[in-house]
Amino acid sequence: MKKFVFAITTILATMGAAQAQTQAVEHPLRFLVGSGLSYGGDTLVTAEYESGWSRNVKAGGLFYFTFGANYRLDQDFSIQGTLNYHVDDASAKDGKLKFERYPVEVLGYYHMNENWRVGAGLRYIKSAKLSSDGNAPDVGGKSDSTVSGLVELEYFFIPQVGMKMRYVKETFKAPGARSVNADHFGISGNYYF
Repeated sequence: MKKFVFAITTILATMGAAQAQTQAVEHPLRFLVGSGLSYGGDTLVTAEYESGWSRNVKAGGLFYFTFGANYRLDQDFSIQGTLNYHVDDASAKDGKLKFERYPVEVLGYYHMNENWRVGAGLRYIKSAKLSSDGNAPDVGGKSDSTVSGLVELEYFFIPQVGMKMRYVKETFKAPGARSVNADHFGISGNYYF
């Protein structure tokens, strides 16, 4: 946790220094909502359906939803903080397997021009949870807290709508001290207001 706080403080201090050297933006604070898809990581559990079909629940999958704020420090730099919900599940009428987590992310961005920006930052998850219910196999447990790194590239179609491509380097420590690779790629759409 100390490393996480130190890294966020360093990012904010660096961005603050950059702001002091360049001109201000007219409306620097904007809120955002978004959703996306991700893929990657180890298979945590496999759901076997009566039809013979199966589906893997992966540590880096599958859907994520985000809400947060973006602050434009100047023409070249911005910072963004978000609260997220990231989930992968396999459901049927008689049971469900689910891997869910609530990441908090802080990123610093460099704006290459009005349409493109690139960013890097940190992602903190207090504990990710694998659960089951109904007739699904009995699995479950919470992982230890984790801090991960991520990079993003975002393209703005218009100032209010952006599309992100991202890579997250993530590892969970599952119950029983097993390390789980949750590295994943993602693509999402965000609306800024």
